[in-house]
Amino acid sequence: MSTISLCMIVKNEERHIARCLDSVAGLVDEIIIVDTGSTDRTVEIASNYTSKIFSYQWKDDFSDARNNSFSKASMDYCMWMDADDILETVERDKFLQLKQSLSAEVDIVMMKYHTLFDEEGRPSFTYFRERWIRNSAQYRWVGAVHEVIPPNGKVIYSDIAISHKKIGSGNPNRNLRIYQKMIADGKTLEPRHQYYYGRELYYHKQYEEAVSVLEQFLCTKEGWIENKIEACSVCAACYLQLGQEQRALDTLLRSMSFDVPRAELCCEIGKYFLEHGNIQNAIYWYETALNLPKNEYTGGFILPDCYDYIPLLQLCVCYDRLGQRQKAEEYNERAGACKPYSKAYLYNKQYFDSL
Repeated sequence: MSTISLCMIVKNEERHIARCLDSVAGLVDEIIIVDTGSTDRTVEIASNYTSKIFSYQWKDDFSDARNNSFSKASMDYCMWMDADDILETVERDKFLQLKQSLSAEVDIVMMKYHTLFDEEGRPSFTYFRERWIRNSAQYRWVGAVHEVIPPNGKVIYSDIAISHKKIGSGNPNRNLRIYQKMIADGKTLEPRHQYYYGRELYYHKQYEEAVSVLEQFLCTKEGWIENKIEACSVCAACYLQLGQEQRALDTLLRSMSFDVPRAELCCEIGKYFLEHGNIQNAIYWYETALNLPKNEYTGGFILPDCYDYIPLLQLCVCYDRLGQRQKAEEYNERAGACKPYSKAYLYNKQYFDSL
């Protein structure tokens, strides 16, 4: 059986850390806690679970902190979690089975990361992250923000999911501040970090600067395809905020110059046409989204609803506007089969029943 060191970097996580550690209790063989300057009860609570607690002087560099935590590990694999992550109870048996059966040849295990949820708690935003990494100096984090371990060796994908469930709000300015400090220090952002920097600027409503950074990223030959496609979505959202609607549409369509269409982008294009009264074009793009396969293994961000529920619900709207009520109601029922608890579906159902 493989052994696992859970390696965590934490700061002021008294609301989260017990919940996180309870969720993996009995599954990991060692817990490493690297505290980056807590002033609350984080260290006190963590000491109930492990004696391996270390202090670390924060350097505005997540990779350095995570590598420090990995350097303390003594088991076969290092596993990372943030304090506001949990392993749901339904995942525990799968986790243990994988641990018992994992081939010694495996270097990295990719696991699902659920980061947003709908009103019933079902994942609405998911992607794969490296989760178990062979304990070797060969595998180290890179990137001050949005850190990553470059894939190498034998990599496998597991459908085990870690869920990100923060209580309250975090520090919304932290990542942007780190990027801006890097630039002020004369550092050149590599393409991957251009993408993430542009995204942070968008979150902070600095739309013109975000467009400048993202367009520069899109024009580089380097960069991961999935980041390029997502950058088109974010850049288009900036153009919409700037009132440049045609450029927004052009940028969404540009995403298909990098790879085959993604349902997420098709839904955005469909929304554009629906809002502009071009119903037939909207129908085309929503039907395209509905018929696209959901490939979770590209590594990109996945919005599961874009592959069924959203296009079905929007096709209901489209056909209702065309006066084709029976077809509209059929699409609404199909959307309801995906999410019978959906307020939009139930509202539509009441609407059709009243006609």
